[in-house]
Amino acid sequence: METHQHADPLSGAVLDGRYRVDSLIATGGMSGVYRGLDLRLDRPVALKIMDSRYAGDEHFLTRFQREARAVARLKDPGLVAVYDQGAGTPAGHPPFLVMELIEGGTLRELLRERGPMPPHAVAAVLRPVLGGLAVAHRAGLVHRDIKPENILISDDGEVKIADFGLVRAVAEAKITSTSVILGTAAYLSPEQVSTGDTDSRGDVYSVGVLVFELLTGTTPFTGDTTLAVAYQRMDHDVPPPSSVINGVPRQFDDLVHCATARDPAERFADAAEMRDQLETVVRELALPPFRVPAPRNSALHNSAIEPTGPHDATDDLDKPTDGAGVGRRTRVFTRDELPADFDDDDEDRPLTGRFAGIELTEFYWARQRAKRVLFFWVVAVITLAGSAAAGAWALGTNLSTLL
Repeated sequence: METHQHADPLSGAVLDGRYRVDSLIATGGMSGVYRGLDLRLDRPVALKIMDSRYAGDEHFLTRFQREARAVARLKDPGLVAVYDQGAGTPAGHPPFLVMELIEGGTLRELLRERGPMPPHAVAAVLRPVLGGLAVAHRAGLVHRDIKPENILISDDGEVKIADFGLVRAVAEAKITSTSVILGTAAYLSPEQVSTGDTDSRGDVYSVGVLVFELLTGTTPFTGDTTLAVAYQRMDHDVPPPSSVINGVPRQFDDLVHCATARDPAERFADAAEMRDQLETVVRELALPPFRVPAPRNSALHNSAIEPTGPHDATDDLDKPTDGAGVGRRTRVFTRDELPADFDDDDEDRPLTGRFAGIELTEFYWARQRAKRVLFFWVVAVITLAGSAAAGAWALGTNLSTLL
């Protein structure tokens, strides 16, 4: 490792003689994410650098390398590409991953800015998430840590999942890492809480909790401690989103209900099955297509224009939270609670009446227009079928006369 004098001890370092560490994007209990540059290919990259305490743990390093190789083989638009990995050394640099740099921000940051999403926007987020998970599940891999912080949105509207394999590697390390539990308590499946084991249905449960949060702006369980939040799901079902916020279609209630069943056997078997059901919901509701916007004020955007130190413009990737997301939850306003002089251009206010700068009523009328067009075609087909049937009947009735 080559180092230079910077406020952050890693900023300016060169890992494996190839990857230059630039500005810090985000940090958490077990890792930090940096902008970086592949000096050999002159390519911007994201560097996820693990905490130095993992450098001397052979169990972690073995699992870390194995998981990195497995994830690097996955190819899907909904997955952040893994380019390379470094094992680190006990006396040298820590282990790291070299990943695709997604210029944009996280789904958590978008929720902070915009608040709860309408159904068509939720569907636009879920399609690539479930698509990427389906590819991983088909390959026998499980993410284990689906949450808004691990879903990235690019400035081009791409939605991608990050951090495959890290939770399993850390969990099997000899070092106890409470941040793995604390940071994900709101999204853990019951079997993860009770035994620590999970499969593709555990990811499905986490996606179900994610859907609930996208629709309502909050997670379903609360408690005084993170462990209390985790154990809530052992005895309680996730409530339907429509019980928290008005206007959620029944189909999304059913989707969440199936995904978050306490018995894994009653859930969707994997992400592919849940994706198929999502497509059915989209068709039934005639949801319009939608391009998911990247958050405007993201840690990654800020890292590109501001010098960073150890505590500058960071987003706690593994920050402990209660089930309601205290410290990072978006307040949900009803229409009656909005002030009369509400300014749509004020980015500091929750925009519950708009999403991505577009009035939600526009999406409602778009769906109504789609329903009217569908109704017109159904009537036209029935009319044509009826005319054809009447003609055939008349012809059959008078066939003997004609002959």
